[in-house]
This record gives sequence, structure tokens and C-alpha cells, in this order.
Amino acid sequence: MKDPDSVSDRAAKDSGPAKTAASGWFGLRAGRRFFSMLGAMYLLLSEATWCTAKGTLVPGQRISCDTLVAQMVRVGVRAIPIVILVEMAIGMILPLQMFPKLDEFGQAEQIATINAISGFRELGPLMTAVVLCGFAGASIAAELGTMVTAEEIEALEASALNPVRFLVVPRLFATVIMSVMLTVIADVVMIASGMLTSYMLGIDPNTYFQLTFEAVDVVGFATGLVKAGVFGLLIGLIACFLGLSVKPWQGSEGVGRATTNTVVYCIVAIIAADGIFTLIFYSYGLFD
Repeated sequence: MKDPDSVSDRAAKDSGPAKTAASGWFGLRAGRRFFSMLGAMYLLLSEATWCTAKGTLVPGQRISCDTLVAQMVRVGVRAIPIVILVEMAIGMILPLQMFPKLDEFGQAEQIATINAISGFRELGPLMTAVVLCGFAGASIAAELGTMVTAEEIEALEASALNPVRFLVVPRLFATVIMSVMLTVIADVVMIASGMLTSYMLGIDPNTYFQLTFEAVDVVGFATGLVKAGVFGLLIGLIACFLGLSVKPWQGSEGVGRATTNTVVYCIVAIIAADGIFTLIFYSYGLFD
């Protein structure tokens, strides 16, 4: 009679190479898919850049201002209340969380410094981008995906009209411009709500504003806007790519999958880009 332990050990040894091969195959497939997606988005961005340059030099190829304004309103203007609500909550929560410990050391007024640095450099552009992921990114992906399933993209191509010029470029410009503008609004709201909360905690508003201006200079403000612009570009690019990647036969299922993936991919890309930019800015001493 065979020993059960020896049989199980032999089975475990036999399954080891199979598990290793399966994990290696999965990793290779995921890596191939990732770099394929990066290459496709690079080509899409290159074509959008070419269409923009061509529209700047050739009068008949210019981007419609009405289309751009309409996309800016749909993408950014309607997101203003949500951005204000989120940043107001953060600006009120941070002082309430930090006040007890800072007050123990007699540094309660430094709430203004922490609130300003975290808001202008990180939380302003980052939280604005997260809001736009769900508000603008998902909307763009769903809209373009629906146009693909309805064969509207093929109709544009059959009419000798470039879909990138008419659909992608206005949405990219709208997400970039409105991401920067919403970040400015977010910074102002976060400072104002932090000042109101600090006043309720017994901190003089004049001291709060003085420390805020001392903590954030033009460079700190500009780095946040640079991040916001890149975040907006990532949101628009990923949303347009995934929306146009829907196949006509996939129907509503493909549109739903593209919408979900857009939100997930945008958030991951934004966090990764934020980390990279922070390392670059610190390495060049911009946050000293």
C-alpha cells in the first residue's frame, strides 16, 4: 500500500513546473497586452498631435471652436460642483485631524502650512483628476464606444472624415484645459474651507493666510498645474483609446467593459504619474 504522504508530495512536485509555466505564460501575456496598449495610445496621441499641428497651419483643417467649447462644458463645467464638494470636505477634514496633535506642541497655526502644501502640490490636482476619471473619462469612453457599435465611426471614415480630428482632438483639449482650471478652483476651495475650519478651532484668519502664502510660492503652484495638465491628458487619451477599441459586434457589453476599464486604468495611470512627477520635482529641488 502506497504512503498517502509520498503520493501527495509527488503530486506537488509534478504540479510545480506546471504552475511556474502557467504563471510565466500569464505574465508574458499581460506584459504583451500592456506594451501593445502603450504603443496604440502613442500612435493615437501622435495622430492627434499631427491633426492639431495641421489644423494650426492649414485654415481648412482647424478644430471647431464650438465643438471644443461644448466638450469643455460637458467635461469640466458640469464637474465643478463635485470638485467643490470633494475639496471642501478635504479642506475641512485635514485641520480637524491635525489640530489635536499640533496643539499639544503649540503649533496649531501650522495647519495652514500643511493644508496649503498638500492642497497645491498633491490633493488639488490629484483629487480633481480622480473626479474627472469618473465624470469625464467614463462618459467619453461610453460615448465613443456607442458610436463604434452604431457604426458612426465607419460612417465618418466612409465620408473621408478623420475620426481623430473630429472626435479625439476636441476631447483631449477639453480634458487638459478643464483639468487645469478645475485644479485652480480646487486649490481655492481647499484653502477657504481650511481657513473656515481653522477659525472655528481658534486660529486667526490673518495668520492662516500669511502662513499659506509663505508655504506656497509660484513654483509650488505651477508644479500642481503641470500635474493637472498631464492628468487631464492621460484621462482623455485613455478614455478615447478604450472607447474606440470597442468592436461593433460587442454591443452594450463592450461599451460597459470599456467604461469600467477607463476608470480603473485612469486612476492607476494618474497615481503612477503623480509619483513620477513628485520624484522628478524633488530631485530638482523644486519643493525645497
